[in-house]
Amino acid sequence: MGKLVKKDEVIKKIKSGDTVMVGGFGLVGAPLSLIDELTRYDVSQLTVISNNLGEPGKGLGVLLRQGKIKKAIGSYFTSNREVGDYFNQGKLDIQLMPQGTMSESIRAGGAGIGGYYTKTSVGTELAKDKEVREIDGELYIFEKPLRANVSLIKAAKADTLGNLVYYKTARNFNPLMATAADFVIAEVDEIVEPGELSPEEIITPHLFVDAIVESELILTKEGVVSKYAFQ
Repeated sequence: MGKLVKKDEVIKKIKSGDTVMVGGFGLVGAPLSLIDELTRYDVSQLTVISNNLGEPGKGLGVLLRQGKIKKAIGSYFTSNREVGDYFNQGKLDIQLMPQGTMSESIRAGGAGIGGYYTKTSVGTELAKDKEVREIDGELYIFEKPLRANVSLIKAAKADTLGNLVYYKTARNFNPLMATAADFVIAEVDEIVEPGELSPEEIITPHLFVDAIVESELILTKEGVVSKYAFQ
């Protein structure tokens, strides 16, 4: 079987209790079709690593309402105020991370690095129970790498081998998350043949991508709609 697959087949790679990385900043650069398919799939107790949990009733916000997310690891949850409500009600565990720290932790997970020291969050609640080390007269805290069982990422274009090209800021966390999971599923808007992508524009090489799914949903100024509405 090639890398181009149907979303309802490949989403079964995610099992209850798994840790899942999901690309995007809010809904921008988020794999909306894969998330939509996950809302239809019988899975629970997920740990989701994502910048935030979508918006109320949109994207990962649907999974939150369904009670499928046990823990969220991210840096910007205020785009979906329901996250705070679920946390206060004891329905959701949250690990809040500075955005740069989260990015570096994912990069470390993908690079096989056992952790790193950073000055960010020293002396704050975010450093609670973490190792503190003095280096050249300054305090640093130790951060562990982040990895996942499955990454759901979004790209603008792919060839059938799995080489990926991103669109502007929709790139965000997606390339990093492509390196830091045991199984990587890329949702893309357009699929071309090998050789049609310039090597200079490829950001994620095919060796990181296990499966490709064609997008069915896109984000417009009016909201999330079917891409086929424009055909």
